[in-house]
Amino acid sequence: MLFKQQALLRQKLFVLGSLAIGSVLYLVARVGTLDRLQPICPIESRLPPPEPEQIPLRTLQFKRGLLHELRKGNATKEQIRLHNLVQQLPQAIIIGVRKGGTRALLEMLNLHPAVVKASQEIHFFDNDQNYARGIDWYREKMPFSFPHQITIEKSPAYFITEEVPERIFKMNSSIKLLIIVREPTTRAVSDYTQVLEGKERKNKTYHKFEKLAIDSNTCEVNTKYKAVRTSIYTKHLERWLKYFPVEQFHIVDGDRLITDPLPELRLVERFLNLPSRITQYNLYFNATRGFYCLRFNIVFNKCLAGSKGRIHPEVDPTVVAKLQKFFHPFNQKFYQITGRTFSWP
Repeated sequence: MLFKQQALLRQKLFVLGSLAIGSVLYLVARVGTLDRLQPICPIESRLPPPEPEQIPLRTLQFKRGLLHELRKGNATKEQIRLHNLVQQLPQAIIIGVRKGGTRALLEMLNLHPAVVKASQEIHFFDNDQNYARGIDWYREKMPFSFPHQITIEKSPAYFITEEVPERIFKMNSSIKLLIIVREPTTRAVSDYTQVLEGKERKNKTYHKFEKLAIDSNTCEVNTKYKAVRTSIYTKHLERWLKYFPVEQFHIVDGDRLITDPLPELRLVERFLNLPSRITQYNLYFNATRGFYCLRFNIVFNKCLAGSKGRIHPEVDPTVVAKLQKFFHPFNQKFYQITGRTFSWP
């Protein structure tokens, strides 16, 4: 009897042990299978893709300081390599208009920590000799920057030079193009004023604006006068539109940039797909100079050169009225093409 009970107990223990070992082996096999299987719709795939890493503003400000040292020639090749600095072709160009506020726009955009500017007008696309030097020469004229930054240059002659649209298109067909304009007659007088100042510095005489702007034989507007011709914005823009869609242009109100720059700069930030970083803190009105100056930080402020904001000569009101009447139909077409309307006469 005792022998039978012991045999039965051993049989039960054997069965239980087999079941336990079988369960363990099943679980091991199951886990291995799960490791090999991919879920049909993993949770991660249903989540939105992570946003690109945002570089902190403080980091960008530090990098701006390093770039400043580079421009002064104080940075070493080791620093350039260590910080992954590059000379990039511009992703945006201020193509004009002369005396529209191109320098002010460039300097104000340079307040943005993700923007670096070419300090001089390169005149690559409008100068045949420079253009013949090739794209590598052009790239070497660009400032050092970090890969995430946008490089911008400005050369106002680009807007009115016939060969330039095709040349820029060949470099980058998707480039963003900025055009800053002012009321056409005011711009023409400003253009004249700059040339007049240059003549006076050389003790040379120069015709009055009225004599240049009005043809003495016909008493009509002289379209051969460059200052007048440059202000016919639509004529030049139509040439650009043969190569670039209108969506790649952004029109900046140069008159508003003088009196209330921040709204214009925010529109440009949006056009360039930049986060909004320029604030009213960065812009302060200088009553002595009569226009806005730039505040980069608590230490560094900057005003445009004294040559900016020249006093215009008095112009015969009848000539002003004639010019405004002449420009009016061209202005209307410009509004229609660009989708931006100005309160020009």
